[in-house]
Amino acid sequence: MIKNLRASVENKEILKGVDLVVKPGEVHAVMGPNGSGKSTLAYTLMGHPRYEIAQETKNKKQKTKIELDGEDVLKMAPDERAKKGLFLAFQYPVRVEGVSVASFLKNVYEKTHCVACRKGRGLEKCKHLSVLEFREILENMAKDLGVRRELLKRSLNDGFSGGEKKRVEILQMAVLDPKYAVLDETDSGLDVDALKIVAGGVSRICKKSKKMGVILITHYQRILKYIKPDKVHVMIGGKIVKSGGRELARELEKQGYKQFQKFN
Repeated sequence: MIKNLRASVENKEILKGVDLVVKPGEVHAVMGPNGSGKSTLAYTLMGHPRYEIAQETKNKKQKTKIELDGEDVLKMAPDERAKKGLFLAFQYPVRVEGVSVASFLKNVYEKTHCVACRKGRGLEKCKHLSVLEFREILENMAKDLGVRRELLKRSLNDGFSGGEKKRVEILQMAVLDPKYAVLDETDSGLDVDALKIVAGGVSRICKKSKKMGVILITHYQRILKYIKPDKVHVMIGGKIVKSGGRELARELEKQGYKQFQKFN
């Protein structure tokens, strides 16, 4: 649950009171033009230190809240939020030299599933998985998402194409099986074929999980042809100004965001 979320960057307020409730198993699309606060929402939810959250308001009933299944995560560091089951797929995945994709995922899986005792979710055997067992499961998941086996041995995102980076991001989501996933413009920079593969992978993961809540941040309606949202929200000027069903995304595709500029 997100309640009255206000966030600033270098003393400039970007989010101006965002309210959003995503239930387990629901997919919510957040759409809006550049500069509307969509990516700020993603990074703020994950706890990026650059974004300062205003927790005090004049009206105590409007106090800022970010809750994960009823648990307050506002004061948690990003790694703590990840252990609680929150995942962020970056718009621009970063390169990490010297750490292979397979090693990275094995390490992250152990820290989020084993240490936090999140048994019974994701990869079945939790801390009892050997390196070989993990590799076999990872390679099967990678094949399903169109991630070439040799990429698993290479440094994370080092020399990867845009499509390969996004596929590996979704592979991370598949391995971690989070409670809630925030996908920040996963469709940006993808051609039609890559979009189908990435979006298809997200859809299969959601269908398999059934309990994963997703916030899908995007400019365009095209990815929603492959990932069917339960609700669509329009963000303008740091606020959600309209919510509706899939028909709202189609309306935006035809008419654009000009009709909502009065809220900016």
